[in-house]
Amino acid sequence: MSFFKRFSQNRGALVGLVILGLVALLALLAPFLYPDSPWRMVQRPFLAPGEVSGFWLGTDVMGRDVAAGLAHGAWVSLLIGLISTVVALAIGVPLGALAGYFGGRVDDALMRFTEFFQTIPNFALAIVLVAIMEPSTFSIVLAIAIVSWPPVARLVRGEFLSIKHREYVEAARLVGQTHRDIIIKQILPNTLSPVIVLASLMVATAILLESSLSFLGLGDPDTMSWGYMIGAARTVMRQAWWLSVIPGVAILLTVLALNLVGEGLDDALNPQLARAR
Repeated sequence: MSFFKRFSQNRGALVGLVILGLVALLALLAPFLYPDSPWRMVQRPFLAPGEVSGFWLGTDVMGRDVAAGLAHGAWVSLLIGLISTVVALAIGVPLGALAGYFGGRVDDALMRFTEFFQTIPNFALAIVLVAIMEPSTFSIVLAIAIVSWPPVARLVRGEFLSIKHREYVEAARLVGQTHRDIIIKQILPNTLSPVIVLASLMVATAILLESSLSFLGLGDPDTMSWGYMIGAARTVMRQAWWLSVIPGVAILLTVLALNLVGEGLDDALNPQLARAR
């Protein structure tokens, strides 16, 4: 059975894929649907959803269009989630591969370095890093990547430890392949399945971290995001509940969709584990 057939058998994964597709479509169409800046004040504040034609999600405390903020915020959340995950993989995969392949002192040194980052709570470290570098999209991406790479390194190390003594790897050594070729061509391709699944979950975690940082006022001050929208509305929850609920639901659905897709990828890439459940 092919990968796509196995993936399509998981209805939750298909639902998650549809939701992700809609969020991505909204992000791509945001400049066309709302060409004006989402920071622009377009109506009187606290318009309820549907109260005035053309503002179907209402306006916020400054009279800005909530729908415009939601659309532009989708782009920010997805972009930060994807880029920070790619950077975390770029750090974690090489370190985990070197530790698992060479073992010994190299493994000990790299794992102690990894454990140093794991001893500090992720969110606390992210706050400190963003505060030191000053809030911006670059600092948020870098902070999220720095707190996200240790699990990748440990996962890749474990995969390398279980694969490096297999027959085809020993055969590659006997024919004279270099360590670099063995790592990149022989072992690494066989560790990609769990890494891909982990990456899908890391994007969801990155979106939550970015939203939390923006909620605390550590987001990019020039960029509209879902976390900023919730944070800006937290003092008017009783007066205008929709200002917090709408972006909160957007975050919930996006993170849920990513987790469902990750579960579907796990089932499709590891059919034996899926049958054992």
